[in-house]
Amino acid sequence: MAQARIPGIRVAGVSTCVPARRIDNLAEGERYGADEVRKVVSMAGVRQRHVVDEGTTAADLCRDAAERLLTRLGWERDSVTGLLFVTQSPDYFLPSTACVLHAWLGLSDRCAAFDLGLGCSGYPYGLYVAAAMLRAGGHQRILMLHGETPSRFTDPADHATTLLFGDAGSATALETGDDEAAFCLHTDGAGREGLIIRGGAFRDRHPADPRHLALEMDGAAIFNFTIKRVPPLVADTLALAGKSVDDVDQYVFHQSNRFIMKHLAKKCGLPEARVPMTIEDTANCGGPSVAVTLTRMLDSTHDRTVMLLGYGVGLSWGSALLPIRAGTPLLHGELAALEASA
Repeated sequence: MAQARIPGIRVAGVSTCVPARRIDNLAEGERYGADEVRKVVSMAGVRQRHVVDEGTTAADLCRDAAERLLTRLGWERDSVTGLLFVTQSPDYFLPSTACVLHAWLGLSDRCAAFDLGLGCSGYPYGLYVAAAMLRAGGHQRILMLHGETPSRFTDPADHATTLLFGDAGSATALETGDDEAAFCLHTDGAGREGLIIRGGAFRDRHPADPRHLALEMDGAAIFNFTIKRVPPLVADTLALAGKSVDDVDQYVFHQSNRFIMKHLAKKCGLPEARVPMTIEDTANCGGPSVAVTLTRMLDSTHDRTVMLLGYGVGLSWGSALLPIRAGTPLLHGELAALEASA
């Protein structure tokens, strides 16, 4: 089992960014049918989605989040020795989008930069890699960026996906410190077809069926996977960290679906007040939804212990349990339409 307790780290700040463009799902009744739209709003909980304009990418959202965070922290660019970009919405097949972001952010050539190809579970996985790099030595400060633009790979004719997903980017700053994080990470690749884009990459570069260039989702399979896998993940993470349910101030779930999250909270015995949700007005924006919920809902005026939970495409699921110290910057903002980044 992939479990680890990693000491000697500290979350210095988190920043998130969503597009300024908003779409009200209830206004989509003529397009998808009023009954279907109401069903998505009432069950999944998505009333409003933030969606990028053509030409805006996950990297643009993460760049904005990172710039605001670096400015707030006052970090010198040369002090950042690691840059991770977690995404399944890259700007290019090659080079790694992390290299593009490295240039945009003006980081030193002594900074390691690379992409991690993960989606819904990406936030805890990215934190794990960053924490492990800090613990291994040679790094003092790392930026972990996690961004997705699911709106760019949904089929507009498929209301089950189009009405569910929004876009977001995040930047998390980690450095050496006195805190410890506990991680549990899992994979079940046999379930990979539950969420998949079949075409466009090198398995099927130019699919005969253009629908294979869009996201396909087996909703029932993903629901069953989540209900089966996430409750043991919560229990295992608490056991690894030596904590009880009441020791954790907030359980921040990937904002997959309101009905699913409420079901999970009940099954795990979690107080509803400790399970914040942002899905109503920022939709399911993939893995970055964990960071978006953290920045929008966590009160950082006092020390808080949080469990961060990601689960979905892969199939992949993971957790991170760690402290967020009082005064830690938690920033959230919107990105206006912008010219394509050079």
